[in-house]
Amino acid sequence: MSYSGSGDTGGASRAGGASSAGGASSAGGVSSAGGAWRNDGGVQPHAFDPDVHPELFRGVLTRRMFAFLIDLVVLSVPVILACVFIAVFGVVTLGLGWALFWLVSPASIIWALVYYGSSLGGPHSATLGMRVMDLELRTWYGAPGYFVLGAAHALVFWMSVSFLTPLVLLIGLFNGRRRLLHDIVLGTVVVNSSVRVPVPQPARTT
Repeated sequence: MSYSGSGDTGGASRAGGASSAGGASSAGGVSSAGGAWRNDGGVQPHAFDPDVHPELFRGVLTRRMFAFLIDLVVLSVPVILACVFIAVFGVVTLGLGWALFWLVSPASIIWALVYYGSSLGGPHSATLGMRVMDLELRTWYGAPGYFVLGAAHALVFWMSVSFLTPLVLLIGLFNGRRRLLHDIVLGTVVVNSSVRVPVPQPARTT
């Protein structure tokens, strides 16, 4: 799906001296050709403007909180089952199997990174919790997520909360796009997936 973007979505370039004739721009380096945006300077316009489309960000922080709790349950179930299996296996092996408990922590981290990477990098660009709450992860210029970005999103989130305390989440209250610190660091934004408005895409160059 696609979303509306910045205030530059009027279909015309606003850079100084830019011309829309023939779909090419002049001085500004930004043009709209065939309905697609092109920036010769390599900087793409922001795809999400809270002033133009505030509905994209309405209730996002509250929804993200519930989505996080849902994902926490999803992540916890396999870990709990693994712990139960190791406990029973340890009884059967007269305690030898309990040595596998040391694998639980690193395996849980790997499982979380795989979960977030595959779900945020999947076709819905959302975890199971985010899908339930009608949320979707996008890059600041409107592209969907990918595996490395999804895994990094989870990793930077936990690092920010661990080193800066959960109070760092309050930063979402002080910006129109409701971005958290790890969103700003990674250049991502979470929007309401139920809102469908067009987003300008950069034109491909050959």
